[in-house]
Amino acid sequence: MQSPLGISAAAEEYGSMLYRICLVSLGNAADAEDAVQDAFLKYIQKAPAFESGEHEKAWLIRVAVNTCKDIIKHRRPQVDIDTVQQSVPEQESGEVMAALMTLPEKFRTVLVLHCVEGYSVAETAKMINKSPSAVKMRLQKARKLFEEAYGTNGTEGG
Repeated sequence: MQSPLGISAAAEEYGSMLYRICLVSLGNAADAEDAVQDAFLKYIQKAPAFESGEHEKAWLIRVAVNTCKDIIKHRRPQVDIDTVQQSVPEQESGEVMAALMTLPEKFRTVLVLHCVEGYSVAETAKMINKSPSAVKMRLQKARKLFEEAYGTNGTEGG
């Protein structure tokens, strides 16, 4: 059994979300596109069996996050903040994205997965292969760093 959706439907359903995650993680559009493409290529090659659409989505996020980590290992990302600002929904402030992009990758990833995409601590932990307590610690540190970068006393969504 392959996916509940199939490759075309999965790309349509999850492509934008994966791109946002990869763009925030990597800092430039070209690498983000490559990471998303690699995630879908692995999806085709492995043809995993999924229990549900949520399982499929979580698998794709994990593959995309791991692909981003591999890309980062080979270089330090150059953040193109204009590209990031153009790729997010209009209601999100450019200042928020600029502050987010100043955070180290491991903190950006947990903030995006937990606060933006809405995954629980346990789900986020599974996706990045860390313990829930490690994710909680990263979220705490990420929020503090974000507050310092953005100049606010609190963040939304988390």
